Amino acid sequence: MQTPKGRGRGFASMSPEKKREIASKGGKAAHALGTAHKWTSEEAQAAGRKGGSISRRRSKLPAQA
Repeated sequence: MQTPKGRGRGFASMSPEKKREIASKGGKAAHALGTAHKWTSEEAQAAGRKGGSISRRRSKLPAQA
């Protein structure tokens, strides 16, 4: 008989819908307070280039066994 690891607490034990609901509340609260980050087009472009370069680099690496 298998027993689950840990106690099943926190986000790990929640359904994806419940996690999304909680995250949404946090995002709405941050925007209401004015503390949420608002991306500029330059920041978004830089982030896209950075992510793209990392994923392309990863695909060129040999598979590890």
